[in-house]
Amino acid sequence: MKRERLAAAALAALLAAACGDPAPAPRRTLVGEGASSVAEGALGAARAPLEIPADAPLVVVLGDSLAAGLHLAADDAFPAAVQRLLAARGQPFRLVNAGVSGDTSAGGLRRVEWVLQQSRPAVLVVELGGNDGLRALPLEQLEANLRGIVQRGRAGGARVLLLGMQVPPNLGPDYARGFEALYARVASEEGARLVPNFLAGVGGEASMNLEDGLHPTPAGHERLAANLADALAAELQALANTPSK
Repeated sequence: MKRERLAAAALAALLAAACGDPAPAPRRTLVGEGASSVAEGALGAARAPLEIPADAPLVVVLGDSLAAGLHLAADDAFPAAVQRLLAARGQPFRLVNAGVSGDTSAGGLRRVEWVLQQSRPAVLVVELGGNDGLRALPLEQLEANLRGIVQRGRAGGARVLLLGMQVPPNLGPDYARGFEALYARVASEEGARLVPNFLAGVGGEASMNLEDGLHPTPAGHERLAANLADALAAELQALANTPSK
């Protein structure tokens, strides 16, 4: 609960910034359990602020330490990296990074409704399940949690992007196959867009990860952003093509 309270307070602050004046504020880094990239970090090279239109669609990334950019600046994490990438392509969007280090699918399910109520996103990106897999959570529980998150996102009016995950084969081939397959099943049956094998080119690649072997370097996050970019661009284009009510 402490982790969720920290995330809630930080998310509320970022939501105010996302909807108001984009003037930069002092930045600091929180790392470890309870860290969230919603509170912005101060590591990494300085970048010019993006010019995002005030009426650009809002994208919320609900995730764990990958989204939070654990041990890095918030600007180095893949949510900010894909925002830069798509802005350069002419598809700018406002961003709320609701990544919390150490979070699980159950944690995401507990906080998703609050996140939706506070932000009203046009697109909800769900990056969860990796920590569940590392703990060998029963697949039925993981699938139920992800279904609940997707269902709540769609009921809240958001288009949902589900980022597919894989686990190491040392957990057993049946578990690994079932783990990967459930993301495709949830996306297909619940009406979400799937990004299969989101960690392609990063997971298990020593050069793309920090010394812990689990959390990406800035270059790794850039690769994750590239893995996500086309699917998110398609959702933003679908929004642009949808007549206003």
